[in-house]
Amino acid sequence: MVKKKDFVQAAGKRRLAVAGAVVKAGTGTVKINSVPLSLWGNEPLRLWAMEPLIIAGDLSKKVNIDVTVKSGGIVGQAEAIRIAIAKGLVEYSKGNELREKYMEYDRHLLVYDPRRNEPHHGSGRGASKRGSRRHKQRSKR
Repeated sequence: MVKKKDFVQAAGKRRLAVAGAVVKAGTGTVKINSVPLSLWGNEPLRLWAMEPLIIAGDLSKKVNIDVTVKSGGIVGQAEAIRIAIAKGLVEYSKGNELREKYMEYDRHLLVYDPRRNEPHHGSGRGASKRGSRRHKQRSKR
């Protein structure tokens, strides 16, 4: 006999930040590293992390979400959180409607973004302090 799970786990990554979200039935509380979302980060990052909840509408008021995020910077963490929450809500809802809403609004709520910074090249003449392909300016005359 298989016991039915009453929660869903989802992960979100952005650059070096990794977030894991646990979505379960509840009253609509969202905690990030045991801190309520209303107290986490600054206002723009909070609003960014709340986007999937706002789009989900009533579903977000029927679930509790616990997010654990580590590594990376604050912006990368905010994006990883929003991806983890969106994926968790889609999996919890077991429908295609929410997935379509997210894809229509912003594809990066559900799809991983593989872009990375280019590593610095060499330490020769004119080596970069301000970018991987920057060179020292040379005069022809």
